[in-house]
Amino acid sequence: MNQQTILVVDDQEEFSRYVRRFLEQEGFEVIVARDGSTGLSIARKHQLDLVVLDLTMPDIDGLKVCAQLRADPRKQRLPILVLSARGSAADRVLGLETGADDYLVKPFDPKELVARVKALLRRSNLPENPPALVRAGDLSIDLGGRKVSYRGAPLTLTAAQFRVLEVLALHAGTVLSRDEIIEAALRDDTDVTERTVDVHIAGIRKALGPAAVCIETVRSFGYVFQTAPS
Repeated sequence: MNQQTILVVDDQEEFSRYVRRFLEQEGFEVIVARDGSTGLSIARKHQLDLVVLDLTMPDIDGLKVCAQLRADPRKQRLPILVLSARGSAADRVLGLETGADDYLVKPFDPKELVARVKALLRRSNLPENPPALVRAGDLSIDLGGRKVSYRGAPLTLTAAQFRVLEVLALHAGTVLSRDEIIEAALRDDTDVTERTVDVHIAGIRKALGPAAVCIETVRSFGYVFQTAPS
């Protein structure tokens, strides 16, 4: 598997080193730009997998960088994660409306940064037109209709349980950590912890009955959905 490349655009040298260190520990190649102009130039010349972008910079601010990247047809699907000390609801909304895919307020937990980066990369690797139906043996997951059935009989899941199952099914064969599941399926819920994920998985397995074997536990890490469970 090729190493994924992340561009970090931030004018604070110490902070850039901090972010770079944690991302490199996770196996990413990291390029650092200290201003918006340089960041835009690098983004246009290099094949990147994701951009980590500060908003407050002296020459071109992060919002303008984001807007210009989104105006470039070649970069419209490039994931952009904003890291900013500006944490008001208005700032978040503005960042997302300008084209950012996610917004993380400084200071932050490095584990959350890594989880969000991985979640964005997984989303960006999904097909533009995801499958409407995922099958695993006699289990059918209708993603468009948000319905689940086993041997033709409908199964009942809560909205949160379906979101978790949907994320696992769309990444079939890929192990997802609990943090990644939270980020992809439960980030808008309140009081969510890793234990919350385990509770939802237990509920999903109960609802799936014999088809629960499709969801395998990866000890001390997370879960994986198998379309052909062993």
